[in-house]
Amino acid sequence: QVHLVESGGGLVQPGGSLSVSCVASDYVLAMGWYRQAPGKQREMVATLISNGRTAYGDSARGRFTISGDNAMKTVHLQMNGMVPEDTAVYYCNIGRVDALDRYRPSDIWGQGTQVTVSS
Repeated sequence: QVHLVESGGGLVQPGGSLSVSCVASDYVLAMGWYRQAPGKQREMVATLISNGRTAYGDSARGRFTISGDNAMKTVHLQMNGMVPEDTAVYYCNIGRVDALDRYRPSDIWGQGTQVTVSS
């Protein structure tokens, strides 16, 4: 089974920027970032498919950017203009691609990295 190791995260002030990265132990077709805040359900932040197709959750669109290497072993999430509502544990995920070229999350997750936005 493929394993994921996340890095980055930490504390950032409102309006600031932060980046998190995820490395897979093998090549994959798709990777994504999800987050879960206390008392809330896990939500999609951004996904990337090996053909370059990206998708963003409503809260991330226009502020966050997902990118990865061509080999699809590493994915980065650049977060700009951060707000306290971005505070959550961020999880990396390995995805599948359905017949309509859409990302579908698998049950393979990283350990999570804490991101806190606070002054």
